[in-house]
Amino acid sequence: MKLFTSPLAFVAVAALSSTTSAKSGPISVAYVEVNDNSITNVGDYTLADGSNAFDIAIIFAANINYNGSSAVLYNNPNVQAVLDDADNQIRPLQAKGIKVLLSILGNHQGAGISNFATQAAAADFASQVSDALNQYGLDGVDLDDEYADYGTNGTPQPNDQSIGWLISALRTDLGDKLVTFYNYGPASDYLSSSSASIGSQLSYSWNANYDSYEAPNIPGLSKSQLSPAAIDIPTTPQSDAVSFAQETVSDGYGVYMTYDLGNGDDSSYISAITQALYGQAATYTP
Repeated sequence: MKLFTSPLAFVAVAALSSTTSAKSGPISVAYVEVNDNSITNVGDYTLADGSNAFDIAIIFAANINYNGSSAVLYNNPNVQAVLDDADNQIRPLQAKGIKVLLSILGNHQGAGISNFATQAAAADFASQVSDALNQYGLDGVDLDDEYADYGTNGTPQPNDQSIGWLISALRTDLGDKLVTFYNYGPASDYLSSSSASIGSQLSYSWNANYDSYEAPNIPGLSKSQLSPAAIDIPTTPQSDAVSFAQETVSDGYGVYMTYDLGNGDDSSYISAITQALYGQAATYTP
């Protein structure tokens, strides 16, 4: 499979900036739990200059199920409803320049991103992901190594090649779409000691330990592709969110990740962050 080196990520950064207003600073990421909240809310926050407060919206989350012999991509009814209503929930975000990604994680059935036993098995699952992204017009995939419960249903334990096989297969299938990594679980450990030829095929990665500031250690990714900040909007104190935003800028990192953006107006909290990141307040307009 063709290996892409680090310039890919800078193409992704340029693609983001070329479709939004000319704000300067880190890109901002918002995960949305679509079981309870609307993904469209990501597009309801704008800065004083008209640019988007958020650059990436992540649909949380699709699952990796196990059918007795292989991993199968599964969307619960709430995720599927978002995808089926792409014209009203996804396209308006993309029209504003916001990239929309699908998060994928385990479902307690023993299958996950860290235990593909063969390169062919990883490639098969990557094809399922690629087909879904193309079918629903999404901009990329976010990989999350939670809730797999490896070993359940007789599935294998994690191995140190699985995540690399998957990333490489996704990059081959997806071209310049975004492939991001939530830095958690066995896959995090394997990537931290992997070749830069694997990590460099990722677009971005972010810290997964909420209310903390620690950059992922993935060879092949530069500071411009990393978020040391991990913000859980309902629980991270605003003072911490602001402090981490200030550190993100002063330390020269290129990404700021938030989780669980809810319905309704949270512009006071979001504005405190955007003031630190971009020197601009955020306005909420549903």
